[in-house]
Amino acid sequence: MAFDWFRRRYTDSPGEAKPSPPDPTSATKPAEISPEDYLAFAKAAYANLKARAAGQEAPAKDSVPLEQTDGQIEGIPAEALQPQPPASPPEPIPTKEPVSPESPSVQPAAAPSFFDLAPRAAERLQALQASAVEEPEPMTPAVAPSPETGPEELVFDEGFRWSAEILAAQGRKPEEISVEEISWLQKLRRGLGKTRLNLINQLKALVGRGPLDQKAVEEIEALLLQADVGIDATERIIQALQKRMREEVVPPEEAVKYLKQQMRQMLTVGDPTFAPQRGTLNIWLIVGVNGAGKTTTIGKIAHVARESGYRCLIAAADTFRAAAVEQLKVWAERAGVEVIANPSPNADPAAVVFDAITAAQARGTELLLVDTAGRLQNKKNLMEELAKIRRIIDKKAPEAKVESLLVLDATQGQNGLRQAAVFSEVAKLSGVILTKLDSTAKGGIALAITQQMHLPIRFIGAGEGLEDLRPFSSYEFVEALLSEY
Repeated sequence: MAFDWFRRRYTDSPGEAKPSPPDPTSATKPAEISPEDYLAFAKAAYANLKARAAGQEAPAKDSVPLEQTDGQIEGIPAEALQPQPPASPPEPIPTKEPVSPESPSVQPAAAPSFFDLAPRAAERLQALQASAVEEPEPMTPAVAPSPETGPEELVFDEGFRWSAEILAAQGRKPEEISVEEISWLQKLRRGLGKTRLNLINQLKALVGRGPLDQKAVEEIEALLLQADVGIDATERIIQALQKRMREEVVPPEEAVKYLKQQMRQMLTVGDPTFAPQRGTLNIWLIVGVNGAGKTTTIGKIAHVARESGYRCLIAAADTFRAAAVEQLKVWAERAGVEVIANPSPNADPAAVVFDAITAAQARGTELLLVDTAGRLQNKKNLMEELAKIRRIIDKKAPEAKVESLLVLDATQGQNGLRQAAVFSEVAKLSGVILTKLDSTAKGGIALAITQQMHLPIRFIGAGEGLEDLRPFSSYEFVEALLSEY
């Protein structure tokens, strides 16, 4: 039984899925959860993860709040559930060892993942009242670094509780939480830390003065533009805030929550459901400029697809860059996926794609990932080669489900929008993959992409490891960008 990361549900066999938990994005709003119940949820999730790590059967908890005895969960010392003191700056979260095709890793039966529940997630439950935000000490990761020979150690701290709250608000159950999800949410929050601290403190200070005047509007506008939000998205946010502030007196905390709601709506473009279709050929053409991270991104997507039970194949159509095929093969080996390549130097990329499609059709492949050469948007001959590849795909596999995804470096800011405009004309873009979202990137670029290019963000990357690429979730992204503690 494999866990389909794209749909967040378990499958007994390819094409067959067990019913997933109720989607909190449905018309029926979930009941509000109190802060005490969020804490109980986090404790239950922690208990399940500890039991799973010890090889025991995790206790099933179908509802919150949970029954406790003297503030303690059975099997866990009370002191382990107490808030941890601020720690020194954390070491990077360790990633898993590379997985070879000959020895694929066995996934825990109850290990959930990250796909597709959050893109349509409901408005975050109004449960916790925020106080003034101060620049915090670096958080201790929920998964503490451990010796190379030892197992990962869970830490029940502020970061764990925050991550569990985000998952609980999306309708998850304690037994469905995985260490990988907790680690990812904290990594995303750290990656957006620089933008978050600048945005949240100044926004609360401005809206706390009362009704927005012209000076306050100009300050918020400058603040958003500095975060790479873009002109169109900034104007929409300002107009929404002004309208709300004119209608009623809004406390700073409520104003921030209203801003989160507006941002989530702006980041949701088209159908948020994004997954390869079972039982048919899906072709994802990965394009972008040099250095954006296309090759590593393909390896990470291949890993997600294979772990989700898809039959996956990679086409090495980047024949211009020296050692590009070799680099792709290294990432493919880590993901346990085969590569179709032409050993001849300067091989025709379109011919490689043709051969890969033929192989995919013969093998019953469900997902074919096509690596392309990095190219500047002003290089006409390379852009024409990209258009030729797209024509080959349309002609050779007319029934395939084709996606054309542009990989953008989040640190490039507004320059990424110019890249997207040109690639959109040639490659028929259907989505964007935002990479290198670390402390040097300005997270507002995500809003600029959806508002100015009207393209959905499909994946987001916040690290160099094999498992450091996840589907873009407007809910999780906005909470990480504007979390108030």
